[in-house]
Amino acid sequence: MNRAKYLDPIPLYLWAFKKQMKRGLVRYRNSALRKFIRRHQKYAPIIFFIGGFIFDTLTLGRIDRLYDLVVLCLYMSLLTITLYLYNLVDDGRWQGTMLERYEEYLPLAIQFFFGGLSSAYVIYFSRSVSLSKTMSFFVILVVLFLANEFLKRRISNKYLQFSVYFFINFTFFTFIIPVFIKEMDTRIFLFSGLVSLICTLVLIIVIYALSPSTRKEIHIAKLLGIVIFIYAVINVFYYFKLIPPVPLAMDTGLVAHNIEKRDNTYFVTYERDDWFVFWRDHRLEFIMKPNEDVYVFSSIFAPTDLKKMMFHRWTWFNPDTREWEIVEDIGYDITGGRDNGFRGYTYKNNVKKGLWKVEVITEEELVLGVIDFEIMINPGLKPRRIIEKRF
Repeated sequence: MNRAKYLDPIPLYLWAFKKQMKRGLVRYRNSALRKFIRRHQKYAPIIFFIGGFIFDTLTLGRIDRLYDLVVLCLYMSLLTITLYLYNLVDDGRWQGTMLERYEEYLPLAIQFFFGGLSSAYVIYFSRSVSLSKTMSFFVILVVLFLANEFLKRRISNKYLQFSVYFFINFTFFTFIIPVFIKEMDTRIFLFSGLVSLICTLVLIIVIYALSPSTRKEIHIAKLLGIVIFIYAVINVFYYFKLIPPVPLAMDTGLVAHNIEKRDNTYFVTYERDDWFVFWRDHRLEFIMKPNEDVYVFSSIFAPTDLKKMMFHRWTWFNPDTREWEIVEDIGYDITGGRDNGFRGYTYKNNVKKGLWKVEVITEEELVLGVIDFEIMINPGLKPRRIIEKRF
């Protein structure tokens, strides 16, 4: 009796896949792309740098959108893996493996992920930063983003490499964790920082233990000291409220003559500024009638289901003392998820004439935005360019 013999299809699939991979590698080695990269190698860093920024600008939108979360988590994961692979190259760890063919491209990959993540941070933080003291942290991000172009020459410097990695890693966790757990406060910030610190220290220790060349090149105590110093500096920035409260962002902020809510739509009446003032919608000069209320409207983007207490801090500039005086903090709760931001407003009456600013702040007093205006009380003046806008 003849018995049919069946071959296991899984090894056949693996064999076919491996054969296809080898063919792909051969085609790549002989491809015009590889020849182009080798011929223009000195321009490769700037190409990868610009490519990462353009890709992020065109594709990133809401920080709580699934696509954005996947891209950022993928960037961070691949950056960590690539750093691990790159730091073991000098030890010959990848000789005789498929990775050996790509060793020369690992620095470019690191730079691409550095550029991709730092440009994403610039995009997100630019929506939250105000023209106040939080601008300093945003400037650091912009400098890091631009300096990424020049990291290629010094990417082999492990002190610089892991310092930049930790800063990017810290920033990543401080706004990704609030998005996932739907909470945001000082405890969450400190927890996010600790998670980042632990992840970075584990990566450094693993590479240090597995790589003899790394042990010759660096002093582990010095590197750990640099990382802990950066950790302390970021926490000092947070303590002095120099870090924008990402993932929150103020979409709209303006001073108005009247606000009405009808059928879940806000009708805001305000004075529009000149057409060439593109960075602000309302006029700075608020012409107030006697006994008129002054309204401040804001819309705040927050990730879906994130709930937060926000405040409008009304402050008046005292011309005698030359100082800003806090008049009142008026709070309200927001719930995230709306594309154009959670809408809210506060108002005051019997206000003094002069310079005013309303800071939109969290309960931790992190500044989300500042709405400036000057109240002018003069019967001879009339409001200009009055419009009503729906929000």
